[in-house]
Amino acid sequence: MLALMPRFIFAQHSDESGRIKQLALYEDTLINLGKKFVNDENDLERKNANYAFIKTLVSALKIPNSFLYPFDSVKSISILNSPDNRFRIFSWHIVNLDGSYRFYGTIQINTGGNLKMYPLEDYSPLLKNPEDSITNTRKWFGAQYYKIIPVYTPNLYYVLLGWKGNTVVSTKKVIEVLSFKNEKPELGLPVLIGNGKTRDRVVFEYARQASMLLRYIPDQNLIVFDHLSPPDPKSKNKPETYGPDLSYDGYKLKNGKWIYVENLDMRNIPGGSDDGYIDPKKQAELDKAAAKGNNQ
Repeated sequence: MLALMPRFIFAQHSDESGRIKQLALYEDTLINLGKKFVNDENDLERKNANYAFIKTLVSALKIPNSFLYPFDSVKSISILNSPDNRFRIFSWHIVNLDGSYRFYGTIQINTGGNLKMYPLEDYSPLLKNPEDSITNTRKWFGAQYYKIIPVYTPNLYYVLLGWKGNTVVSTKKVIEVLSFKNEKPELGLPVLIGNGKTRDRVVFEYARQASMLLRYIPDQNLIVFDHLSPPDPKSKNKPETYGPDLSYDGYKLKNGKWIYVENLDMRNIPGGSDDGYIDPKKQAELDKAAAKGNNQ
């Protein structure tokens, strides 16, 4: 029996090495397809690259223990692990010809082995009242996430901060809430209280040329954001004209709920940035500049 042990250990090591090599090959393909769906000027080519990207990603995630592989060289998408390592979220977007956006994503559960995931299907155009809607992964209010905040109440849930490109004139950001009911993901939860109502999620809309701060401050259990205002009273009902007015509001965690607070003193917090979110096109420009510098 002892004589068989080294061979068994070698077989385990060899299998693991083979999986990592296979995942690395998939990652290379994902890198190239991601660059194409971000940068290609042809709409059909972008969409075809995206479909190929989805198929490749699914194939990669089917490899045992793929949850442990970071895919951190794929800069065209956001990949976030929950702090408790229970799941991770892949999210990204495609720009349509009219300047609008469609979002894609999946939630991968950490099973310690075989694949268990829940594809996210962008239902944004059909979700008429997103702040009052509890949905599932097939009716997702699409976004590209940059922060996961676990909330340890008797019923554990997670707050997601996300960027949501909208149209040629406006951008959105979202505070989403993710929970698990019978082990399946559920989106939206009435835990955001104040400012006139209780919300299942919070959606911000502002002028595309503006930037909005939306950030979590852990030591204060606080989600802080720019207060958005119209440029003049006539534009009150035109959120696509809104922008930061140099004041801040937020949601403060109290007894498992997020309570709205106004006029925060946030002089130590830098304003006016898409905090935590890196646009893939900007990343592509950074990559090009870095490559040019290395060739000189």
